[in-house]
Amino acid sequence: MIVMKFGGSSVESASAIQRVASIVSTRLERQPIVVVSAMGKTTNKLLSMAACAVNGRRAEALEAMEELKRFHLNEAPHAADAIAGRFLELEEILKGVAALGELTPRTIDLISSYGERLSSLIVTDVFRTLGMDAMHLDSRSVIITDRRHTQAAPLFTETYPRLAATITPLAQSNKVVVMGGFIGSTLDGVTTTLGRGGSDFTASIVGAGVGAEEIQIWTDVDGMLTCDPTILTGGHRVKTISFAEAAESAYFGAKVLHPATVVPAVERNIPVLILNSRRPDSPGTRVIADRVPCRNVVKSIACKRDITIINVTSTRMLMAYGFLRRMFEVFDRYETPVDMLATSEVSVSLTIDNPKNLPRIVEELSQFSQVTVESDLAIICLVGDSIHDTPGVAGRIFTALKNINIRMISQGASRLNLGFVVSADDLRDAVSRLHAELFSDLDPDVFE
Repeated sequence: MIVMKFGGSSVESASAIQRVASIVSTRLERQPIVVVSAMGKTTNKLLSMAACAVNGRRAEALEAMEELKRFHLNEAPHAADAIAGRFLELEEILKGVAALGELTPRTIDLISSYGERLSSLIVTDVFRTLGMDAMHLDSRSVIITDRRHTQAAPLFTETYPRLAATITPLAQSNKVVVMGGFIGSTLDGVTTTLGRGGSDFTASIVGAGVGAEEIQIWTDVDGMLTCDPTILTGGHRVKTISFAEAAESAYFGAKVLHPATVVPAVERNIPVLILNSRRPDSPGTRVIADRVPCRNVVKSIACKRDITIINVTSTRMLMAYGFLRRMFEVFDRYETPVDMLATSEVSVSLTIDNPKNLPRIVEELSQFSQVTVESDLAIICLVGDSIHDTPGVAGRIFTALKNINIRMISQGASRLNLGFVVSADDLRDAVSRLHAELFSDLDPDVFE
């Protein structure tokens, strides 16, 4: 068995879904299990209409819903009855939100779940019209999670047995199982979601649960590249990379793979392939558990934009304990993750990528320290499992970046990366210089 996950861009239209069907049809002998994201930008549109409803713009919310309904009907007329039924449910939910003027995390999950619920039904219908023995499976019946709405965590002890008992017999009887990613439910059947990008996570969970030989993540790029193509063109495809390196790259901005994806796959030692649905003959990138030897010290340059540095200074830190705990309790209260951290005797600098609660965080920190904030920054993270064992790496990097102001440096927290912060205006120039320095001579066993 293999798991094949197709992202939103891979199922964004009727023609795209036809392309997906063609890809799946060539792998029927491998007993494929297909996991799909919502079509195109459907999830964003669902969240937008929910926001309209709760803010009293009921008519606007319902008009947006009708537009989304027309889109799905236009792209999948054969599934008209199923589509109409789902939108009838959605209409009632939006009317309820508008009447109450309340939008809870539980309701957000319910509304946003309709993207994957619709796309999985549509893909199943297209597969059947093309002669495949496809069967739709509601992911909520097999992906069981905790109650943390909008960021639910799977309960593996409940989920894995359900997946094995439900999906394995179907796949072994040559049925193509199609299910939506991103969504699950609590033990008592309340709809939950795994967070944005969670369809990759779903694919990995399913693969681990059924003991798949391979998990394929189909997207719109040829695999992992040596740099972000939206920042610098001309990057090279990484043929093979370790799970640890892929996770590090993903966390620091390589969007072709959700960081949580690798966790179930690592535990079950299942390789993950990143492939391009628009170029299915491209070999993509293979992510494996073992270390991948490479004569290039760095395998990829990952970037994270829209970064803010918070500088916290207090003489109370000097020769004292408990200060860091008090400081991080503030970030914990506002559920704001920290990416990078640097400390001295009397100050701490850290980065966040979500400024939603920044004013309140600064207000609380200011009660026991001096706080300054720097915005419009970017993290550059060099990833490779040889970085910490190769002399002179830092010298090469910072020589290449001469005349670029580096605001913060992090090395040593992970043996796999060297990270630093620059102004957003310097990002493209910095990545270009680093790429020229680090990838001028490629190891042909690792890069193409």
